[in-house]
Amino acid sequence: MDTQIKSPIEMLAHWVETRGDEVYLRQPIDGQCKDFSWRQVQAQVQQLAGALRHLGLVPGDKVALLSKNCAEWFICDLALMHGGYISVPIYPTANADTIGYVLEHSGAKAILVGKLDHWAEQEAAIGGDILRLALPYDTMPAQYQWQQLLNLGEPLIDAPLPTAEQTMTLIYTSGSTGKPKGAIQTFGSYGWTCQAVVRDLQTNTADRLLSYLPLAHITERVAIEGSSFYSASQVYFVESLDSFVTDIKRAHPTVFFSVPRLWSLFQQNIIDKIGMDKLNFLLKLPVIKSLIKRKIHKGLGLQDARLLGSGSAPIPPSLIHWYHSVGLDICEAWGMTENSAYSIINYPFDAAKIGTVGRPIEGSQVRRGADGELLVKSPGLMSAYYLQPEATAAAFDADGFFHTGDLCEIDADGCVSITGRVKDNFKTAKGKYVAPVPIERQLAQDAHVELICVIGSGLPHPVALVQLSAGATLQPREEVRASLKATLDSINPHLESHETVDAIIVVDEPWSIENDVLTPTLKIKRHVLEQRFSARVEGIRGGKVVWEDEI
Repeated sequence: MDTQIKSPIEMLAHWVETRGDEVYLRQPIDGQCKDFSWRQVQAQVQQLAGALRHLGLVPGDKVALLSKNCAEWFICDLALMHGGYISVPIYPTANADTIGYVLEHSGAKAILVGKLDHWAEQEAAIGGDILRLALPYDTMPAQYQWQQLLNLGEPLIDAPLPTAEQTMTLIYTSGSTGKPKGAIQTFGSYGWTCQAVVRDLQTNTADRLLSYLPLAHITERVAIEGSSFYSASQVYFVESLDSFVTDIKRAHPTVFFSVPRLWSLFQQNIIDKIGMDKLNFLLKLPVIKSLIKRKIHKGLGLQDARLLGSGSAPIPPSLIHWYHSVGLDICEAWGMTENSAYSIINYPFDAAKIGTVGRPIEGSQVRRGADGELLVKSPGLMSAYYLQPEATAAAFDADGFFHTGDLCEIDADGCVSITGRVKDNFKTAKGKYVAPVPIERQLAQDAHVELICVIGSGLPHPVALVQLSAGATLQPREEVRASLKATLDSINPHLESHETVDAIIVVDEPWSIENDVLTPTLKIKRHVLEQRFSARVEGIRGGKVVWEDEI
């Protein structure tokens, strides 16, 4: 490999040598932490890689990994790197169709299955010709259990070190449209990006990280798992959704990344406890203000956090402003599966740049294409889409810049704002194009809104579909209606005539991964909502706010 970029396997050996008996991973089991030192992790990595050799798998074979986050996920990932296997992570929430497609497309020979909430529904997707290996949690039946694997064959001690060009992993995109594509990331692209995160965020052995966003997603794989390989930061895991608050308070992380949906839920919980008016009043009192802020930080388990981040979907600027007002600065970052998730970030946090995703990191270049599309180039870019040469060719321009599909503006300071998706823009019945994302951002400033999606392909005017926040669902309907109507009436006069929003529809059923409205990274599938609602909302006019059961 490039002498500047060591592989995670070399880093593991380095930490074993320099701090072998210090705790690296902390996995809660029945509320108690099971700790793994660097030396214990390496021993299990070598043993698992040896077991895979013993079972007849050869370097270059693809091995899938289907599990929620846990210490063993890291151990499996490192074992696959050490053995020269190509990892194929799959979202633990993926449905049988997706799992079947990824296994077949990637040609995986084996699958490691671990912590899963609905394995009975997923099992049918894993054919009998694929070897099943189980992590030590409640999971689907498998040919080999974890403890057996750790005693099978000889540990693999000496294996060739990975080269920079060697394929490390195939990461299948979460697919907000169409079938997922497998981005090929090499040891070079992954290692470069992880080192860039550590360089920029200056994480080190004093930091505590919490791994709970899906490891099958590139952001968690780089920002938490990957950075820990290069900084020796300690990593805590979450036992379950029910223990999330306890687990985060136990870890009291120094670096904490989340997604907009969770930041919004945290905010709602705080407002529900204190009340918006009371909170605003208390934050104006100089003596009380710092007490309240400390209480909020501690209540979230973030009293020691020196760095907070948000990514994977756009976060409303109003939400970042609100957190800033309570003393929590959220740095928004931008990345994709194809560029190892890290190219642009608002760090160090700059309140004047809220609403942008910040500046390109050192080593990453950005351009704005003729049609306003964001183009990026960095050593963290994928080498290709697996077995899809046409899609690969279409994804890069002649200078090697990647077509992100995001629309952007770049200001005089080089800060990038994402204004929508190239494919999100739709044509109304009047033949005019509408960019929904800027409209959604404005409507999302209403505190009653949890999620929002503006649709309008083939309709006379756009219509906004809204999922209410948990707090808003408990309020009287007319109160919520009045607020949403006031928000809509304040925005419509400033839109072009063909963009004005005809109605806000408050949906009945919460949007989720299970009902196919959200991707595993909690992005909204606009095309799914368009199919479900276009015909039903067609006749609603005049800036009305209606509930789905009133249509």
